[in-house]
Amino acid sequence: MTSASLRVLERSVYAGPNLYGRRPMIRIRVDLGMLDRYPSDRLPGFADALQSLLPGLADHGCSYGEAGGFLRRLAEGTWLGHIIEHVAIELQTRAGAGVTRGKTRRVRGKPGHYDILYCYADAPSGLAAGRAAIELVDALLPPALRGAAGLDRIAPALDGSPTDMATRLSALRTLVRKNGLGPSTAALVAEARRRHIPVFRLDKASLIQLGTGHRQRRIRASVTGATSLIGAELAANKQAAKEMLASIGIPVPSGELVRTISEAERAAAKLGWPVVVKPLDGNQGRGVTTGVADGAGLRDAFARAQAVAPRVIVERQLSGADHRILVVGKDVVAVAERVAAHVTGDGRTSIAALIEAVNNDPRRGVGHEGVLTRIRVDAALEAFLAEANHTLASVPAVGETVMLRGAANLSTGGSAIDRTDTIHPENAAIAIDAAAALGLDVAGIDMIVPDIARSVRTTGGGIVEVNAAPGLRMHLAPSEGTARDVARPIIASLFPKGRKSRIPVFAVTGTNGKTTTVRMLARILERHGLTTGFTCTSGVYVGETRSAAGDASGPKSARMLLHHPRVEAAVLETARGGMLREGLAFDACDVGAVLNVTPDHLGLKDIDTLADLARVKAIVARNVKKSGACVLNAADPLTVRMARRARGRIVWFTGGAAEDALAPIEAHRASGGLAVSCEGGTLMLHRGGETLSIISIAAIPATLNGAALFNVENAAAAAAMAAAYGIAPGAIAAGLASFRPSFEDSPGRLSLTEAHGVRIVVDYAHNRAALTALADLLQSMRGDSAARVIGMIGIPGDRRDCDLVDIGALSGRMFDVLMLRENVDLRGRPPGEANALMRKGALEAGLDADAIGLHDGEFDAASACLAAARPGDIVVLTPTDVDGIWRLVEAWAAGPGPLDARLRQAAHG
Repeated sequence: MTSASLRVLERSVYAGPNLYGRRPMIRIRVDLGMLDRYPSDRLPGFADALQSLLPGLADHGCSYGEAGGFLRRLAEGTWLGHIIEHVAIELQTRAGAGVTRGKTRRVRGKPGHYDILYCYADAPSGLAAGRAAIELVDALLPPALRGAAGLDRIAPALDGSPTDMATRLSALRTLVRKNGLGPSTAALVAEARRRHIPVFRLDKASLIQLGTGHRQRRIRASVTGATSLIGAELAANKQAAKEMLASIGIPVPSGELVRTISEAERAAAKLGWPVVVKPLDGNQGRGVTTGVADGAGLRDAFARAQAVAPRVIVERQLSGADHRILVVGKDVVAVAERVAAHVTGDGRTSIAALIEAVNNDPRRGVGHEGVLTRIRVDAALEAFLAEANHTLASVPAVGETVMLRGAANLSTGGSAIDRTDTIHPENAAIAIDAAAALGLDVAGIDMIVPDIARSVRTTGGGIVEVNAAPGLRMHLAPSEGTARDVARPIIASLFPKGRKSRIPVFAVTGTNGKTTTVRMLARILERHGLTTGFTCTSGVYVGETRSAAGDASGPKSARMLLHHPRVEAAVLETARGGMLREGLAFDACDVGAVLNVTPDHLGLKDIDTLADLARVKAIVARNVKKSGACVLNAADPLTVRMARRARGRIVWFTGGAAEDALAPIEAHRASGGLAVSCEGGTLMLHRGGETLSIISIAAIPATLNGAALFNVENAAAAAAMAAAYGIAPGAIAAGLASFRPSFEDSPGRLSLTEAHGVRIVVDYAHNRAALTALADLLQSMRGDSAARVIGMIGIPGDRRDCDLVDIGALSGRMFDVLMLRENVDLRGRPPGEANALMRKGALEAGLDADAIGLHDGEFDAASACLAAARPGDIVVLTPTDVDGIWRLVEAWAAGPGPLDARLRQAAHG
């Protein structure tokens, strides 16, 4: 590696809207080092070499918006990060992923650092393309400038050298094929997205969730959640299916179910030659042999069928062409004539070479990856050729058609001709009846008939199979004829006109108050009659039941609710960490709220200033539905500024009567906008020019008769979000009136209890703004009494030194006795350093050294607080493990007994 080398610093995969845009993207941050002095016009031969390896770059419009635009940028001089972006996109496109968008940005304040962003079809292939792009660009640099480092941070290397495009693209195609969706599933997903239906992939195969919460539907390829299990089992049992169809007068070939070759021989003799031999429950043409005309052929065919299933069907062969009729609900939506795999001779080329030529068609892929499947040469194909006195070495005459398979399945290399416009109405009606007889919502009906334009009852023929999971490829991209958009009727059957696909999503972000606001809003929605799921820093909840414990304020937890089949509304605490790491879990929310922006987590992940933090919080404001609402704090200057770029209609709230907060509300109210304010001790709703009373502050238990000003503000935010969704003031009031400052209603967020004459406050306050608000409440709780306030304080070690000293100073002014504690995870600091910095601040604030205790963990610190408490004191505990500390408080409150033993037992649950 040279001093000029490119270095990969970090990478992220955003699954949803993020700091850089609304689309899912991959971000790779690089340091170009001295290469930042070498735009493309200073690298002789670089652009020509790159274009020769990736000629498709000529189609990239870039900032010019037309083909050739990117090549113009190369000639004019553009930076290597921008070039890597385009190469990563082109590699994915060449591999079949079909992505087109990207952008590259300088990192503010860090010379030579760039964020390379581009879209991806799936994360593994997208990351591999990013690494391959960097390796290719690096390989084309002058030798003295090469040596990219840190590539393992992105993905494992692909096979082949960086400039071996054939090998690299083959490896990338393998990744795309492995991680991508098949044609049928991909078409259905594309149609769902066209209709703005949320899509979630539930496994590595083709199980897809469409929609969210209780409105979701599921598909696995063309099988839907509405597909009858009985119908699917009947379709899989070909003999039972035929019997069911025959029972209602649908024409089917006669046949028998056999287990032994002797039984098969008797059945063939009874039916008459030729016969078809197939496994009872096979699919995709596996084990099927048509045109069996004698005993020798029967024995071979029976062996092939029994290799797939122990029970075998021998049935009379119908004459005519093989047609697939796709039925969705009560309609035929597409018809295709299927032609078995074949080649046409030229008098010079062997059958093997003709097969190879057919397989070179770019439309053909392995399995279901392409619209056609490559013809596979195997023993069954060679046996079929032998029956016609051919081998792979045979050279067919000019124009001679050589059939390679008996069954006309696309999965064995067959092709399709669209016949949708020519099917006879009676044939269509018979197909619809066949699907209904088996109880299938989506069915592929295989009908053999001499002429699909004439009734099968006139020409002879019949239905030979019904498929519960029909492939859509032959209709989406037939070899001949009109392509049919069969995905549209399938998705329409799942989400007919008027049926919504989304549950309402409420997203709450801000520095402080998120968890309490989430819980208050969830209570309102439950009182409104909605089964509500919510996420917060204490877990994932559906109703009052916690389904997962721990910090659940990120996108992974949010997706748990969006996947949950009982949830009718989702309220999501949306913290900065998850947004920076993965983006949002949803593409847009119905109501988004930014409560406030105050100093916290500064100096982490390039978030150095309040303006930086506001940009992160604004991700929620910018990703509200156009028809939704963005709820903003009128008293916070940084949230007020977000209104300019927020989506949806603006809704203001404030928990106080400060003039600077009421000014935007007054202007908003004058224009008929929606707002919630606190005036005269009452939450007021301003809507459409009228003002309504919601509830008095004194009637909201969590506000402690207005003393907990932060909960007044949280209640105003929750009320504004509920009102923005259209919930009546009475329901809002009922929800807020039932919300108490208890561990049951709000664990670790102003959870109050009293025991042995000691008032105990358990609250998560962990930054200056939260502690300042808590200090105001404690002053009100203390009043004129001589009560001591004993506090446990600790903040994460990854905060800046100045933040730790500042928190210590604030704590020194708040508490008469202060127990400082460090977390088990010191986040990079040596043991004792965080406590020492906080102690320094407390001493500078004037707290006596004897009143300060230092502890390794919060259990010991909390125990010390409780042990020091006397009747009349107030104990304030600010824990990380809220559940564990509350158990400790309950054990202490339980009564007499050895204190240490009870506390230790509580700490261990």
